[in-house]
Amino acid sequence: MAAAGGLVFQFRDARWLPDPVLGPSPAVRTPQPVPLVIDNGSFQARAGWACPDPEVPGEPLLRFRSLAARSRGARGGAGTETQVGNDLGSPEPLRWLLRSPFDRNVPVQLELQELLFDHIFQRLGVSSQGCVDHPVVLTEAVCNPLYSRQMMSELLFECYQVPKVSYGVDSMYSFHHNRRQDWPCNSLIVSSGYQCTHILPVLEGRLDAKNCKRINLGGCQAAVYLQRLLQLKYPGHFAAITLSRMEEILHEHSYIAEDYIEELQKWRSPEYYESNVHKMQLPFSSKLLGSTLTSEEKQERRQQQLRRLQELNARRREEKLQLDQERLDRLLYVQELLEDGQMDQFHKALVELNMDSAEELQSYIHKLSLAIEQTKQKILQAEVSIEVDVVDSKPETLDLDPLGSEQSLEDVESIHEFEPLFAEEQPEVEKPVTTVEPVFNLAEYHQLFLGTERIRVPEILFQPSLIGEEQAGIAETMQYVLDRYPKEQQALLVQNVFLTGGNTMYPGLKARIQKELLEMRPFQSSFQVHLASNPILDAWYGARDWALEYVNHEEGWITRKDYEEKGGEYLKEHCASNVYVPIRLPKQAPRTTEALAPTKVLAASVGNPCDLA
Repeated sequence: MAAAGGLVFQFRDARWLPDPVLGPSPAVRTPQPVPLVIDNGSFQARAGWACPDPEVPGEPLLRFRSLAARSRGARGGAGTETQVGNDLGSPEPLRWLLRSPFDRNVPVQLELQELLFDHIFQRLGVSSQGCVDHPVVLTEAVCNPLYSRQMMSELLFECYQVPKVSYGVDSMYSFHHNRRQDWPCNSLIVSSGYQCTHILPVLEGRLDAKNCKRINLGGCQAAVYLQRLLQLKYPGHFAAITLSRMEEILHEHSYIAEDYIEELQKWRSPEYYESNVHKMQLPFSSKLLGSTLTSEEKQERRQQQLRRLQELNARRREEKLQLDQERLDRLLYVQELLEDGQMDQFHKALVELNMDSAEELQSYIHKLSLAIEQTKQKILQAEVSIEVDVVDSKPETLDLDPLGSEQSLEDVESIHEFEPLFAEEQPEVEKPVTTVEPVFNLAEYHQLFLGTERIRVPEILFQPSLIGEEQAGIAETMQYVLDRYPKEQQALLVQNVFLTGGNTMYPGLKARIQKELLEMRPFQSSFQVHLASNPILDAWYGARDWALEYVNHEEGWITRKDYEEKGGEYLKEHCASNVYVPIRLPKQAPRTTEALAPTKVLAASVGNPCDLA
């Protein structure tokens, strides 16, 4: 909503809705099981079917955060509960329990990755017993370590018994999905995600893995940086400045300046600040310490609290009376055994009651009877007092003296001395407190003013030194990658600079990249910058397009036979995959007698000092 001096925005604080369990569609199994496409991102996982049937949606059916939380339960691990993705509801109450299978953008915790796969297969309605009989298309990180791929293949083939799997790079899938007829096969891809930013050169439609570069900065570091800035700026709202709200600010209120220094100069102007500042409204209560309550409302609240306390005490007395009455009946039954002459049963009952004699039993019965009578009298008095409070309560004559009405002569004289003061202030006390204007605006006190933070936080992509990182920014890394090629290939690469990834959705990023390229490229040279149509979902759409085209081909698919023969780290390359570099262990040369003979002669000659002399 609009307000004087800027815009005020409310935090949505939206809760995640649990993913529904989708019924298995017959179209995904006939005439053969269709591929299952999983975009395994470090921020969000997306899963759906690659099915040509129009009845099956051509978009991800599941989208959830790549997080899991496992509660230990109340008694040493008993009753543990595991929640995955959208089942968490909101991440903030469970922030200290959240776990991710990723280290940066590489999955390393395979137990947590198995939980994500279980969630996907269960919610998509995979009905096969004991296995997943669908081919799987899975995204992986650029230059993914062989150990990570080996563990992932082992999980898919050994645990889920998948028939075949294909690995591809998410940004390459996005590039091929957005590729038009007039686009060249060469490109320089800038992929910025939640944990990392990659600069990927593409030559003739294939990834040039040797010259790929990674910057360890993404949306996660930006959210933490913004949280730290605002917590230092507003220490009174430390707990309310959460990571979820910082991500919301980054997604909806931040932008990248085309010229950072020039933009900061604009923010120095009070007029520019007032017209462009965004005010984020934190939740708050309009009633501060009961100061807005009238005297009648305060009196009514006291009466309600008194009634609740009286009802609680009455309930406890009734419970105690019932227990005492049951125990008294038990003791009277034992006394009847003595009167009837059943001595064996009487002595046995005394032992159970931990008593020694009949006199002790009689004394205990007498004390318990008196306690029961006193409890009954207290219950009757409490009921009478409650009735009197309800019928005859008068707020204006409420006795506020808890010690009684007895007063000393000095107290009476001191009260008479202050009567004129109370008489003068009496009309003001009778007025409602709500008519008094507060000292400050409570709503404005609970607002976060976003000024230069809107451009300062996204600027870490170009200046990592703002957060103390000794890394090069996007512009310097692009220049470094281009310098590794001859000038002819540089000109081909910059003809298609492609931006993809969720962290490239900042307004102004495309213009900033164009400005940086204009500064680094030679005079009057040409270049083009393209932004993905949907930077978040294009990786999944590209993987789906590839699966539909190559589902019946052998290219790019790793079968179970390949896994058993060549190992879990094996990769079949395709247009959107990484480059497979097999592990080559150096072979040790056999130690022969001929090779050892010169060594022995040399050792013998050196070891005899007399011969040397």
